Amino acid sequence: MTILVTGSTGTVGRQVVEQLVKRGADVRALVRDPSKANFPAGVGVVQGDLLDVDSLRSAFSDVSTLFLLNAVVPDEYTQALIALNLAREAGIERIVYLSVFNGELFVNVPHFAGKFGVERMIEQMGLNATILRPAYFISNDLTIKDVATGYGVYPMPIGSRGLAMVDTRDLAEVAAIELIRREQAAAPLPLDRINIVGPDTLTGADVAAIWTEVLGRPIVYPGDDTAGFEKNLRQFMPSWMAFDMRLMYERFLTEGMVPEAGDIERLTALLGRPLRCYRDFASEIATSA
Repeated sequence: MTILVTGSTGTVGRQVVEQLVKRGADVRALVRDPSKANFPAGVGVVQGDLLDVDSLRSAFSDVSTLFLLNAVVPDEYTQALIALNLAREAGIERIVYLSVFNGELFVNVPHFAGKFGVERMIEQMGLNATILRPAYFISNDLTIKDVATGYGVYPMPIGSRGLAMVDTRDLAEVAAIELIRREQAAAPLPLDRINIVGPDTLTGADVAAIWTEVLGRPIVYPGDDTAGFEKNLRQFMPSWMAFDMRLMYERFLTEGMVPEAGDIERLTALLGRPLRCYRDFASEIATSA
């Protein structure tokens, strides 16, 4: 009985692999580049691509449970549908899919709309899956330390509605718990959705205040300039992705990412501990080299 993890060399996927190994699971990692397959001992590695049908058929052989994570790429939606159809063909009836919070609301944001489309496919095809719906990753802010320390601003235009920011370590642990739960169940479990949120719903001003406290000097939130944000992003990512990110942040301004009743309590019970918070993250990276 083997759990296959896609996206296994990325931040979340690698942590999912590590969490599964800690729990004694038989893990197989799908990788495009085996040179990046630096996994714990005992993890099986299979080379393949989510658009390569033959490699996926081979990777799915003797797999009982699938963790499906798709990177933000232009053909993300096609990749996910191909993978799920091939998993169904292979008889895999235990799936955990990494979607996104507010997919049904952020319908104009390409990578949100794609993930929500995959959710609809899972539901309409009757697949036995847990759909994980994480909010904004705290680690998205790893890049802002120099801006905060050098210019005294928190530059992410997240607005005033509030985002329940998530630590990816919490996400990976919940994913592993769900994969093991499905793997060990006597029969395939019915469809379930879990919102993955953080303990605090933070506005731009809230985050600036946290950085002010952590750094010991004033950090301001300059406002909601999504056009300027897109322009900055285009310096280090493709124009289509920068625009996708701008659209996402514009929906942060209008909708936010606010937990539903019971979300935090459910996650705390699953993990058996409190959720990691943004303040701890800021303190940690503020003291790092």
